[in-house]
Parts: sequence; structure tokens; C-alpha cells
Amino acid sequence: MPRDGRRLVLASASPARLRLLRSAGFDPVVMVSGVDESAATGTVGEIVAQLAALKAQAVAAQLGDQKALVIGCDSLLQFDGAVMGKPADAAEAIARWHTMRGREGTLVTGHCVIDTAAGRRAEGAEATTVRFGRPSSAEIAAYVATGEPLAVAGAFTIDGLGATFIDSIDGDPGNVIGLSLPLLRNLLGELGVQIVDLWS
Repeated sequence: MPRDGRRLVLASASPARLRLLRSAGFDPVVMVSGVDESAATGTVGEIVAQLAALKAQAVAAQLGDQKALVIGCDSLLQFDGAVMGKPADAAEAIARWHTMRGREGTLVTGHCVIDTAAGRRAEGAEATTVRFGRPSSAEIAAYVATGEPLAVAGAFTIDGLGATFIDSIDGDPGNVIGLSLPLLRNLLGELGVQIVDLWS
């Protein structure tokens, strides 16, 4: 239990978000929200904000009277004016990479933190520019065949096999992984929580 006395709960099934939090000194409980991600509409910023809030709210409701800080996140890639979540299948992932290579997009992650004890929440979003490399068609096919790009927004990672195909980023790398630690610190601060008190 953190010194703060409240459980830290990650409302996400993302192993990358969990690894990121653990590497930063936290030991969150994982609870999956089961939110229908197709229900949100609007701009990329509006969609990730809606889904982050819905995920955090769904898990907070499951906790009942338990004291917890629930973190909800959602990430999407904005590319050429289109909003890209997880690809539907391997064919879509391959097509995306053929379009994205040599170009850039913006990965946007919405964050929502709910303090169940106080009944308060703080929300925000972070955007990071991603410059894609120029993998060959054979490299793209091999990458998609691993299955990794099928499970992530935008069909790429920067903390896995896909890192070799990303030339550079502008912004917070954690945000591209799925959670911005600096933004999380600020949101917790809005709720009167010092992030150091949540270290395990």
C-alpha cells in the first residue's frame, strides 16, 4: 500500500502502461473497464478525453466505497486528418504502415484521474509528434506478422519491436507508450496528492 493510503488503480489492460508505471516506482492494481470504445465521437482530443473519463468512471464505480486513485487513459493517432485507433486486422496495419512511412503523425493520450474518497477528478491530454521511418515492404510485413501492431493505437510502438521503425519524436515518450508521467503528476497535484507518496 502506498504511503498515501489510497490504492492506485490502473483502469486499463495495457501491459505497456503497467510496465511504465512500475518502472516509475508504482505498483498499481489493474482493473479493466470494459468500456465500448466505439461510443465516443468528436475530434481526436475529444474522443481520448471521453474514453479516458469513461474508463476511469467505470472502474471507480466497481470499487464502491474503497479509497483509491483510478487512472483512465486512451490513446489515438492523428494522421492526415484521420483518427487511428487499433487496426482492425493485419491487412489494415500493413496498409497504414505503407501510408505512414517517411511521414509524421500526432499521438494523443487522454488522461483522467478519479479520487474515489473525495469524489473529485482531474483530466488532461498530451500530444506527441511521431516521425515514422521508411521500413521496406518486407519489414512491414514481418512486423505486422508479429502481432504487436494489432494491439496498439496507430499500429506501432516505441517500446517494443516497432521502435526500430520510428525515426524520432517531439514530446513525452511515455505519452506514446500510453501514459504521460509528467501529466499524471500534475493531475494528481490538482487533487492534492504528491506523487512521491504513491511510490511503492
